[in-house]
Amino acid sequence: MIYVLGIIVSYLLGSIPFGLLIARAAGKGDLRKVGSGNIGATNVMRVGGLKLAGLVWLLDMAKSIAAVVLGIMLVGETFGALCGFISIVGHCYPVWLGFKGGKGNSSMFGVLLAISPLSFIICGVEWLFVAFATGYSSAGAVVGFLILPFLGFAISFNMGLVFLAISILCLWRHKENIKRLVKGTESKIEWKWKK
Repeated sequence: MIYVLGIIVSYLLGSIPFGLLIARAAGKGDLRKVGSGNIGATNVMRVGGLKLAGLVWLLDMAKSIAAVVLGIMLVGETFGALCGFISIVGHCYPVWLGFKGGKGNSSMFGVLLAISPLSFIICGVEWLFVAFATGYSSAGAVVGFLILPFLGFAISFNMGLVFLAISILCLWRHKENIKRLVKGTESKIEWKWKK
């Protein structure tokens, strides 16, 4: 029963659509109808600027951190990582929005920070380097997802399996971005503090 409780609460935490709520509160309208139509931090940056996107990024990280901490408190570290994965599922497929949510990048960083700060730093530096070098946020995200399982297996076999599941989910959510990157039609980041 305690496992079921952890999974349900983690999903509900992850499904809180902070991007949608904050963009609306800031007067930017329905995030699903502007920019890319995505409710994640990258689309918030497109319509609201870096400051607003940063707030969404931190809150999306925080909900996954909360899920990991809950899982660790209930059972242990591996279950905490699993709860983090479930929170990313909630972020990507929130019940409140007809299971149409974000793409999991910011929530993934929350899980990494809670489980392995070193992995968080590695993926963070990688994302910044690739995103600035190419101009594509999605390119930085995809590279991070590809190295994620290796970071997990460096911790433990079970952690590697959880990180692999996170990687597969996030890559799947970015499949359209990957297609556009290959075609050269992906939108570049607009680094603006405010809009």
